[in-house]
Amino acid sequence: MNDLSFDNVENAFAYKTDKDLKLSHFLFNTMGYPLFVPVATRATPLLMKFGLPMVNKLVQRTIFKQFVGGETLAATAPLAALLDKYNVKVILDYGIEGKEGNENYEKATEEFINVIRYAASQPNIPFISVKVSAIASNELMQTMNDAPRLRSGIHDHEEEEAAWDEVADRMYRICEEAAKYKIGVVVDAEESWFQDPIDRLTIEMMEEFNKEEAIVYNTLQLYRHDRLDFLKLSHKIAEQRGFILGVKLVRGAYMEKERARASQRGYPSPIQPDKESTDRDYDAALKYCIDNLKNIAFVVASHNEKSNLLATELMEAKGVEHNHPHIHFSQLYGMSDNISFNLAKADYSVSKYLPFGPIKEVIPYLMRRAQENSSVSGQTGRELSLIKKEMERRKATAQ
Repeated sequence: MNDLSFDNVENAFAYKTDKDLKLSHFLFNTMGYPLFVPVATRATPLLMKFGLPMVNKLVQRTIFKQFVGGETLAATAPLAALLDKYNVKVILDYGIEGKEGNENYEKATEEFINVIRYAASQPNIPFISVKVSAIASNELMQTMNDAPRLRSGIHDHEEEEAAWDEVADRMYRICEEAAKYKIGVVVDAEESWFQDPIDRLTIEMMEEFNKEEAIVYNTLQLYRHDRLDFLKLSHKIAEQRGFILGVKLVRGAYMEKERARASQRGYPSPIQPDKESTDRDYDAALKYCIDNLKNIAFVVASHNEKSNLLATELMEAKGVEHNHPHIHFSQLYGMSDNISFNLAKADYSVSKYLPFGPIKEVIPYLMRRAQENSSVSGQTGRELSLIKKEMERRKATAQ
């Protein structure tokens, strides 16, 4: 019988001091005000550009501290060590936005390789996250996404093909280093008009490096109505070519942008018609992965309590051990501690997705986290209620 519960706040916040808890309470309470997030997400990046020390310090002590591991790799070490005490691992994310130009793409490639080597030197960092837009131009990815690909191999974008070969070489070097150290590479999903070449490149890397174990993982956004079918197609390809399919299952992150672009350009939206459809496909994807665990390795990357519970129930029903090497759970650092730490307490394999980078560089990431907390139905309220419950528990215990 599965008696896992995500309501145990003592487990959820054991790693937080009273001071940390008060900061989290202040942040989520502030994010709950209707006008705060829209105003802050516009104003903060502008104020940061002026380099005002007061603004910089305020961001660093509040939202940066809540959602980011530090400005450098070394700065993440104390936090990773703290999480390790509670059986929680780390997915390291070099959280800067991609910059255009070959010099920047090479620099990002070297940084990803550096992160892999660092992860290999630590006891609880099994994965790193990679964004293809950090090593390739958006224009190139869009061209490759839209270009006709004929069975004969004839292509009308020879110059772009040569540039894409360079992207593939960068990705190969990253994955080769990861395979050497047995560190998983989770390739982020991006906008639908870039995604096709990312999918193809990631499958190529899996075919090369996932023969014996899962090193490379593709991210599937189940708020897209075609992704459940794509999961099944990817699995079929993996079976035919003899590699382990690695996937990270998420709901998605670009809904408003996707719908707006589809509407402006007059093509059908790739987004599900409603949340129920997304939830249905997400849970169906979980079941499909667990039913095919022999050659699918996957990450349950979700803040949805029902989906996380469902995954554990499906595992229980099939007699799958909690720390099975092909199943991993993950939530963003700073969110859903009640899921992460209660899973870890029950010996499931779980990580916090931990970004790092210079404060000015990770501002776009921080603004997305603020927007996500305010737009996901009930997310901020749920975080706040759990924090309040733990603060009250500690107060009662101290009396």
